[in-house]
Amino acid sequence: MVKQFPEGAAIVFGGSGGIGRGVALQLALAGSDVAIVYRSKQDVAERTAEEIRTTGRRATIYQADVREKLQVEAVISNVVKDHGRAHTVVWGAGPVVPQVEIAAWSEDQFRQSMEIEAFGFATAVRAVLPHMRGSGGGSFVHLGSAGHDWWPASDGLSVVPKACNEALIKGIAKEEGRYNIRANSVLVGVIYAGQFKVHQEAGTFDADWVAAVKAMLPLGRWGAPEDIGHAAVYFASAQANYVTGQTISVAGGFGV
Repeated sequence: MVKQFPEGAAIVFGGSGGIGRGVALQLALAGSDVAIVYRSKQDVAERTAEEIRTTGRRATIYQADVREKLQVEAVISNVVKDHGRAHTVVWGAGPVVPQVEIAAWSEDQFRQSMEIEAFGFATAVRAVLPHMRGSGGGSFVHLGSAGHDWWPASDGLSVVPKACNEALIKGIAKEEGRYNIRANSVLVGVIYAGQFKVHQEAGTFDADWVAAVKAMLPLGRWGAPEDIGHAAVYFASAQANYVTGQTISVAGGFGV
């Protein structure tokens, strides 16, 4: 059988979130060691790492605020030191954002979303590229939004920074392919985890919202974190060694 991953680890930024945790676990089950980056949920990161270790794979955790360049650079350096190589970066970091229309955005809300998701991702990319170039290549997997293809009203604070990252993914694919570095995106639909559960528990997503959104899904049901994990594993693995600059929507057919 072809080995699916090089030696080293996949770094999962946002690995303590509901979806990021699912991605980290699927990477381990597929045969990769995993480096989990979290900001505040150390307990979740530790539990996820322990679960990964039960699969026989190695797992490490790192704390960082992705808005801080030096902290991101330190994570990359420490992962390389601990694992020998960072073969993949999965970008799933992002705040739980309020559901508000564009006209109602505050400057601070928009700035925070852009700084964490867009500036944070760009910082991570620039920090790890020299390492990937020097170690034979690598891959980036961005967890984007299904709203990239069909605008979901009031969810712009999530969709807009991810759209910025979609453009960056294309640029990485174009400019870094000669170094055997690939870049792809998984467009995330309504997954029963993370932000969706937070808004559901807060009452933002009420019964009318649920009915309206499910009516737009040919599959008629929510997704699970492992659904995103399977797609991320594909993009990161040798199975996708000739795939770059692409997106796949894991959204139950949302927007079809």
